[in-house]
Parts: sequence; structure tokens; C-alpha cells
Amino acid sequence: MWADIVFAFRQELIVTVIIFLLLVIKIRSAEYGTEVILRLVNLLLLVNFILGFFTGPDSSWFSGMFHTGRLVVLEKNMLNLGTLIISLQGYEWLKGHRQVFEFYMLLLATLLGFFFMISAGNLLMFYLGLELSAIPLAALASFDLEKRRSSEAAMKFILSSAFSSGLLLFGISLLYGATGTLDFGGIAARLDGSAFQLFAFILVLSGFGFKISAVPFHLWTADVYEGSPVAVTAYLSVISKGGVFFIFIVTLYTVFRPLAGNWYSILVLLSVLTMVTGNLFALRQDNLKRLLAFSSIAQSGFILAGITGSSRGGEASVIYFILVYIFSNLGAFGVVSFVSARTGKESIQDYRGLYATNRWLSWVIAISLFSLAGIPPTAGFFGKFFLLMAGAGKGNYVFIIIAALNMIVSLYYYLRVVKAIFMDSQPEPIGKLKIPVMSNIAFAVCVLGIIMTGLVGEIYEYIYSLSKGF
Repeated sequence: MWADIVFAFRQELIVTVIIFLLLVIKIRSAEYGTEVILRLVNLLLLVNFILGFFTGPDSSWFSGMFHTGRLVVLEKNMLNLGTLIISLQGYEWLKGHRQVFEFYMLLLATLLGFFFMISAGNLLMFYLGLELSAIPLAALASFDLEKRRSSEAAMKFILSSAFSSGLLLFGISLLYGATGTLDFGGIAARLDGSAFQLFAFILVLSGFGFKISAVPFHLWTADVYEGSPVAVTAYLSVISKGGVFFIFIVTLYTVFRPLAGNWYSILVLLSVLTMVTGNLFALRQDNLKRLLAFSSIAQSGFILAGITGSSRGGEASVIYFILVYIFSNLGAFGVVSFVSARTGKESIQDYRGLYATNRWLSWVIAISLFSLAGIPPTAGFFGKFFLLMAGAGKGNYVFIIIAALNMIVSLYYYLRVVKAIFMDSQPEPIGKLKIPVMSNIAFAVCVLGIIMTGLVGEIYEYIYSLSKGF
């Protein structure tokens, strides 16, 4: 009995153990150097990722409040991988930071919240996981304490998060009043499409909209991404968004399955608005963090397109794309983070002529941007192809054509960065930067991930075999 519980909660327990271990080490921190601590944490995160490959049968605990299975374990391990990459990329920045312990404790507390959220089979468990993940994120956004812009980002994030959580909780309370249960399956069995229930659904969808930066709930995104430390921005754009999308699929395909005819039209509209708005604003950006922020908004629109497929292929395409997105976005953010930490430069103009002095960094960000743009043979092309194919399953070809046209628009601002790096020049380009081993490992993982997830078809097939869809 206890062995089964420990095995079912192993990923949550490992993260909790790492947090408590950091607390113990913090008491004796005077005996250890910052670099020793960083290497230890990265080693623990690597062990956490490796242990995530050990899977077991599907199981349910605490009257269905907590679910686990091979697909859930895979989703959590994808977040583990992304967190490890971010930790490796942030090595140079954290090496000179005084609050290293606090950073990792907040980061892992957020990751623990996402784990509980993904395993939730009950709206109460889902909401508790959501809040456990959101509150530490607000503190992380303000982690550059000496920068006013970072404090401003944290304030905007707190206000937006509080407002979205309020809408979500209001919708959950209305659902409970309408159905008399918070269990996912119980709610689905009692939904009949009444106006009251549709209003509750719209509130819940609005809460999710803030978390995934869907238009018109995206207004906080660019300012928070720009003001936060780059490592935190990468975490917000990849890990946070990926975790919310994982539970969003489950919520739509399980809880609100009887309302599929209603939410399909809403999601199509949200997808189009999100893609178009994200791309149009990204076209005008000069700061790379803001450009990648609006790019992430547009990517959310493509993910919503895949979700509208309401099928096994739709679920598989979203999970596969998030895996690709982890490698692609973290590759781009990793280079921006490293250059920003060393030089303080973040604008596209500053990157002109980068290839002449830093070829490896140039190729890492170029391959990452090619993947985000969906250029073959990178994994991003296959990811977007599967998303559009899933969305086309409903026969709404006008919607798919709009999505395809948005892919073409996104080429401009991604290739604009590549052009500045490889083709433009300036009198004083960024000088030769020595890349630490940890950062080099992270860059190599991202590049290999972009290539391998696109070329190895068994990866998508495995995800498809675990997916359930409608």
C-alpha cells in the first residue's frame, strides 16, 4: 500500500526532497561556494529527470483527486527537462546572484504546483496546484531586486494572476453549484448546456486564457517577460505555459466534453485572435525578450488550433508541440539570457554581426528561430504540421488557411533576427564570449532536441499511443 503511494507520488516527492535538502544546505551555506551549490542542484535536477523515465500502471488516489499514468508521467518529465535546461542556462546569471537558494526553492515550488495540477482529477486539487505554481512565480518575476523594471513586472503579474484566479474560482464555484460535485467525471455527467453552466464555463475559460496568454487576456505578457530575469521569462513562456496547456486539454476533453459544440467555436475565435495579434505585435518589436513574448502568444494560438481537433491526434499534437517548443524556445531564450548576462544587450540591433565573433551562439539561436517559425526540417515544422492537421479534422478549412498564413507572417520577424546575426554588420559587434560548460551543455541539448524530435518519428508515435483524446 505505502509502496504504491510512494511510487505514484514519486515525482512530487523527489521535488519536495530537493526543496528540503536546499533548506538544510542553506543553514550551512557559509561552508559552500555558489558554484558548488549550482552544480549540486543541477545534478539533483538531472537525477529527477532520469527517475521520471520509470513508469507504472495508471492509478487513482484519494477518491479520484489525484491521477497518474504513463502520459501524466511523460508530461511531468517534459517539465523536468525544461527546468533542468533553464537551470543550466541560468548558471552564469545565478553564479553572481546572492539569493541562489531562494531562486531554486521558488522555482521547484512552482514545478511542484504544476505536478499536482497535471495529476488533478478534481477541480479543488487543480486550483490548489495552480495557486502553488502561481504565487512563487510572482516572486521569481521580481528576482532582480535592484531593478525597478523587475519589480514592475512582478506587480503586473500579481495583479493579472489574482484577477484570472478570481475568475477561475468564481467559475468553479458556479460549476459546483450547478452540478453538486468538483470531480471531473461527475461534472461531465451533469452538464446539460444550460445558460448558467455556459456562463460558468466562460469564466473558467477566461481564467485559463490569462495563464496561456490568449488574446484578449494577453496584455500582461510582454511587460512581465521584458521586466523579469531572462531565466524566469523562459520559465514563464515554456514550463508555465506547457503545464497549463496539459491540464487545459484534460479539462476540455473530460470536464467540458458535453459542451464541445459550444467551446469549439470559442476556441477557433480565440486561436485566430491570438495568432494574428501575437504576430502583428511581434513584427514591431526591437527588444528580443518582447519579440519572443509576442511570439509565444502567437504560438499559443497554434496550440489552440490543435486542441480544437477534439481528437486523439489533437491531444498528441499538442503534447508533441510543447516538447518541441521546450527545445526551441529555450534555445532562443538561452542565447538571449547568456548575452544579456555578459553584455546587458537585448535588442535586435545589438546582435548585428554576432556570427563574426560568436558562431556557436549564432547557430543555436538561428536553429531555434527556424524551429519556432516552422521551417523544415526542424522539429517546429512537424509540430505545427500536426497541430494544423488535428485542427483540420473538423473540416474548418478557412480556419486552417488563416493559421497557415500566420505561419508565413511569423517568418518575417524570426528571419529578421537571423538576418541581423548573419548578414548585417556594425562597427563594434558583441565581442567573443567564453561560454561556460553548463551553458554549452544546455545549448547542445536544445539543438539536438530540435533536430531529433523532428527526425525520429517514433517520438510522436509514442505520444500518440499514450493519448486518449475524446
